[in-house]
Amino acid sequence: MPTKTVPGEDCTLCSCTIVHEDTVRQVRAGLSDDRQLKETAEMFKAVSDPTRLKIINALILSEMCVCDIAALMDMTQPAVSHHLKVLRQLRLVKYRREGKVVYYALDDEHVRNVFYQGLLHTSE
Repeated sequence: MPTKTVPGEDCTLCSCTIVHEDTVRQVRAGLSDDRQLKETAEMFKAVSDPTRLKIINALILSEMCVCDIAALMDMTQPAVSHHLKVLRQLRLVKYRREGKVVYYALDDEHVRNVFYQGLLHTSE
């Protein structure tokens, strides 16, 4: 049965003061460790930049060198390199050298999955 709300009352606040100890204990045992949560927050912070997301989107479609990414994004090579450095430090992209050319690609399938899950979530 739905609860009746009173105008002006914040229905998001719990009006009871009982702590459900079993629930708290169970959830506490299942929480990820702080280091892992911090690294995940850093990853989300990095991909909160639309330019970095566009770079990831491009690298899903093809391995690319900095020059190609710069042309695609209509940006300078140093600006693209800065974004790639951030993504590389977080292990979202990797690179390989072929002579004088450095090619970038996604680090693994997880990056592709996170990207597509984000798109799916925002399209709902």
